[in-house]
Amino acid sequence: MMKRIYSRILIAIALIGVLFPSFISAQEKLYHNEFPLSDVTLLDGPFKHAQDLNAQVLLKYNPDRFLAPYLKVAGLTPKDENYGNWESDGLDGHIGGHYLSAMAIHYASTRNEEFKERMEYMLSELKACQEANGKKYPDWGIGYLGGVPNSDKLWPEIKKGNTAAIWQGWVPMYNIHKMYAGLRDAWLYAGNEEAKSMFLKFCDWAVQLTGDLSDDQVEGMLGNEYGGLNEVFADAYQITNDEKYLTLAKRFSHKRILDPMSKGEDNLDNMHANTQVPKAVGFQRVAELSNDEKYIKGSKYFWETVVHNRSIAIGGNSRREFFPGVEACSDYIRDVEGPESCNTNNMLKLTEGLFRMNPTAEYADYYERAMYNHILSTQHPDHGGYVYFTPARPNHYRVYSAPNSAMWCCVGTGLENHGKYGQFIYAHEQDKLFLNLFIASELNWREKGVKITQNTKFPEEQATTLKIETKKKVSFKLAVRHPYWVAKEDFKVYVNGKEVQPESEPSSYAQIERKWKNGDEVKVVLPMKGRLEKLIHVPNYYAFLYGPIVLGASTSTEDVSGLIADDNRWAHIAHGKRFPLNEAPIIIEDDFSKIPEKLVPVEGKPLTFSMEKVNMLNAEEPLMLQPFYQIHDTRYMMYWFTLTSDGYKGVLDSIKAEEAYILDLDSRTTDKVQPGQQQPEADHYMETENSHTGVTSNEFWRDARNGGFFSYKMNTKGQTDLALRLRYWGSNWNNRKFEIYIDDELLATEDIRKWNISDFKEETYLIPVSMLEGKESVRVKFQAPEKGIAGGIFYVRLFKPKAGEK
Repeated sequence: MMKRIYSRILIAIALIGVLFPSFISAQEKLYHNEFPLSDVTLLDGPFKHAQDLNAQVLLKYNPDRFLAPYLKVAGLTPKDENYGNWESDGLDGHIGGHYLSAMAIHYASTRNEEFKERMEYMLSELKACQEANGKKYPDWGIGYLGGVPNSDKLWPEIKKGNTAAIWQGWVPMYNIHKMYAGLRDAWLYAGNEEAKSMFLKFCDWAVQLTGDLSDDQVEGMLGNEYGGLNEVFADAYQITNDEKYLTLAKRFSHKRILDPMSKGEDNLDNMHANTQVPKAVGFQRVAELSNDEKYIKGSKYFWETVVHNRSIAIGGNSRREFFPGVEACSDYIRDVEGPESCNTNNMLKLTEGLFRMNPTAEYADYYERAMYNHILSTQHPDHGGYVYFTPARPNHYRVYSAPNSAMWCCVGTGLENHGKYGQFIYAHEQDKLFLNLFIASELNWREKGVKITQNTKFPEEQATTLKIETKKKVSFKLAVRHPYWVAKEDFKVYVNGKEVQPESEPSSYAQIERKWKNGDEVKVVLPMKGRLEKLIHVPNYYAFLYGPIVLGASTSTEDVSGLIADDNRWAHIAHGKRFPLNEAPIIIEDDFSKIPEKLVPVEGKPLTFSMEKVNMLNAEEPLMLQPFYQIHDTRYMMYWFTLTSDGYKGVLDSIKAEEAYILDLDSRTTDKVQPGQQQPEADHYMETENSHTGVTSNEFWRDARNGGFFSYKMNTKGQTDLALRLRYWGSNWNNRKFEIYIDDELLATEDIRKWNISDFKEETYLIPVSMLEGKESVRVKFQAPEKGIAGGIFYVRLFKPKAGEK
């Protein structure tokens, strides 16, 4: 009888394992101080709204379209066609991995079974692809699971040592990283063991693919964007404890970034930002698992220099996708391609990882800033579309994606972002509970048998309250973040209505250690004040903040074209008219420190302030400041040009002349390309052979050498009265006599040795009507001589010239 009862108990335990899979322990296995997403429930507030809206949006997508590239590569029949845009132009398959991650994340955070069903459906189809790849490509494809176009040509070349082949596709390693992450997340957040098995087989594929390559050969490939491959290989090591994966993670850690960062040297100027940030996420994972000092220093310094030296008020970084040098930071104001959402997504991952290694309030302070002001703001609060670029240019605006369209990278991270808000609110370390973020939520701390409910309307309410529920008294230390934006004397903590005085400073943790009983309440008072924050490395431009919240102002809805993007290759950029900077609202004040004191709170509207007492140009009526994350479908002000009353007119006259020239030229431009930058060149379907890139005086260039060439497909908009304008550097040597073609017809022969001056020079070439008639686009080609160089070319512009313009 006892044997029969014992047998039944074992069967029941097994059934529990089936009914309640290991998603609880999987997340904690990889990230030791995090609570599983399933144990944190968001309560009413902006983050729950964003999560719920995102859940609705996710279910509008068609998984079969995401799967199509994988089935095609594997030689199987797709059930639907690829999505368009980036998903059909060479980056086929990259969003599929993000979508798989999103299904797992939202299943964990919402417990909606439909997400689990979609995830399991995708995994079943992907498993068939992985098995088919092994049979179809036995020499290189065992374990492979990618949708990369021409996989059957690319990866065999890599395997046999032709690592230069990696440059023939559109960032193929970045592409496959998304599926690695998707498989890992299906196990990590949803406990799917089949996904873990597929993930490890895919990692084994990478081990085999690169097994015969030298470290130098692998390093040579890492200049090509590769996402966080080092991160996922480190994850594989933690899952299995097999050293081969840690070795692979270190081989895929780009030494060009790691080595200087580990020495405290910032070499990020003019580098593609979202290529570098995921590398640092991988550095941190290797550091966390190996305790290697180089990786510890490298990941920590990377975070420090990006956060403190390269990020703007919302916590985002980069313009036109690149880290600007100090002198080029004014581009944040001039340009409309501001911080990219993907960068901040990855910076938050890096922050979480560094916090696991060293739980300090500085990391949580940044996390709060970036999550409220950038990530939350990148979702439209009504239709749920995602934002790629967030312009900081005064009086400009953002555009949003729509479901089943606009397959940009920031759509991929956007699918995930709004399901992860519960991930960093709380953390634990042995008997210590960290309260990192002031967000209405419930925590089920299973290990302690404690439920904690955080009731707050923060940031509209300047306080938060924690309620403890437990069946028996339990001892633990509660570490409440004392934010950097609350003065020491203003920060208050009450336990059951009685003030306690834990020692803390701004940007630290106030620690309360006691035996907690059912019904205990902790109230944290968080007074907020207004302040100005200067734009990095740019004089006279300031943002308003109230506590951690960036305040912006809506200005107008004039010409906000393309608010919801279509599948146009450039639709992620807000292409509406650029209003002159000198015509944007400008603050005139002799004592900048007094400006926040002049803001007038608007009764009945939390976090809203009238600027009626602020002396301002170019504003017919007083503007209203409100949280930037609430501003949508309009032009806005994030940064304000602020001048003293002494001589401001001369400054504005100078800006006016410059702006008039730039905006007039842009109005006559049908297309332009920035050579040497990944995305503009991909957007213009670059073709190239024996070509090189570099940077001179903070500007990118591309050339071709010894019979090589490069070319771009450029939009004419059907016009026939166009010219080509090129920018060169005026001091050159070697043979620089080369040819310029329009659709294989010779336009001009140029020799750029003619100036012999260390400065930029521009040349304009009139294009014959015969080369443009009946065409919506042309291919502009730069052909090098057999022994010489074409370029470098710093800028390419197709435009309508004025009479006599050169």
